[in-house]
Amino acid sequence: MRQIRLPAVFMRGGTSKAIMFRAEDLPGDRAEQEAIFLAAIGSPDPNGRQLDGMGGGISSLSKVCIIGPPSRPDADVDYTFAQVSVKQSSVDWSGNCGNMSSAVGPFAVDESLVKASGKEAVVRIHNTNTRKIIVSRFALDDGEAAVDGDFALPGVAGTGAPIRLEFLDPGGAGTGKLLPSGSARDVLDVPGIGSIEASLIDAANPGVFVRAADLGLTGVEMPAALDEDHTTLEKLEAIRRAASVRMGIAATTDAAAEIPGIPKVAIVSPPADAATLSGEPLGAEAMDFAVRMISVGQPHRAVPLTGAMCLAVASRIEGSIVHEVAGRPGDPSADIRIAQPSGLTVVGATVDRRNGEWVAEKAVVYRTARRLFDGTVYVRASRLPSVARRAAAE
Repeated sequence: MRQIRLPAVFMRGGTSKAIMFRAEDLPGDRAEQEAIFLAAIGSPDPNGRQLDGMGGGISSLSKVCIIGPPSRPDADVDYTFAQVSVKQSSVDWSGNCGNMSSAVGPFAVDESLVKASGKEAVVRIHNTNTRKIIVSRFALDDGEAAVDGDFALPGVAGTGAPIRLEFLDPGGAGTGKLLPSGSARDVLDVPGIGSIEASLIDAANPGVFVRAADLGLTGVEMPAALDEDHTTLEKLEAIRRAASVRMGIAATTDAAAEIPGIPKVAIVSPPADAATLSGEPLGAEAMDFAVRMISVGQPHRAVPLTGAMCLAVASRIEGSIVHEVAGRPGDPSADIRIAQPSGLTVVGATVDRRNGEWVAEKAVVYRTARRLFDGTVYVRASRLPSVARRAAAE
């Protein structure tokens, strides 16, 4: 059976990569879209390599973005994110990808979806997954998004042109509340573990954070070591599912298993000397705290950007476990330095307390992004439900 041709762009955004589609080039039916994404990325692949598609075998390389006209007056474009499972035949639409958010503004300008001129572009992005606005600011080079610059992003070789992302009012992106349980710290009853303290925070994306020490870890283990530690990964998944129920994301832990993208689960620990994937040592004095985050069941090689923003906001909330382990009581205007396997992720977070409740005003991060190639992506026609139905009818 023949293959279907679809216009597409392949981009790096931060420490992730995704296939970028214009909304007008996709069918409106979500089941059809999911079939296209799975086929294009190369999932499901029980071998975990996605060799028959564009994916790279890990969650940060198994992503799709859809960009189209805005559905609200305060935005220039709509952006929808889809996380494609590597080994399973599933697509998760429940959350946003902060890293790929950095590619949306440049894509919109270079595709002429947004007009820009002069030295800088400002694109207001409506992320439909979280119903939040992201303001993207980046330099222009002859009317197109600049790619050359001196900004170094940990985990990405070389340097590039910085992209400033302001996530406005990031609280409640997945649950409607910054503190979904009403508390900065909870005690979860987790099968196989028992009672464990956790902070359940929803900013940019929902996250559940536990102390590394409570799981017998240092908090600066490398991803390869965590990959082999199946017992710890199983415990973290059990914690994630229990948190999903407590946060109101899923009704049961079985239902939580069907929503792997959120909440993200991570272990946090106080500042400590740590190794990095590049081999460069990272001193305790350079960080405010360390994190090891799991993304769709796999140890992340850095930290998902929405996860970093959630952590930064959590570190400003007194009583949270992240605030507890942070090395500096902190100037509320100072950036937060998060140590992760690829180095440091620096995030600005503005959090206030109003009428006794915590409010996240915004989170600010810098990324780089680059168009890698554009043209046509091919998917097997036999993978598409509508084609299969027509073939069966014939």
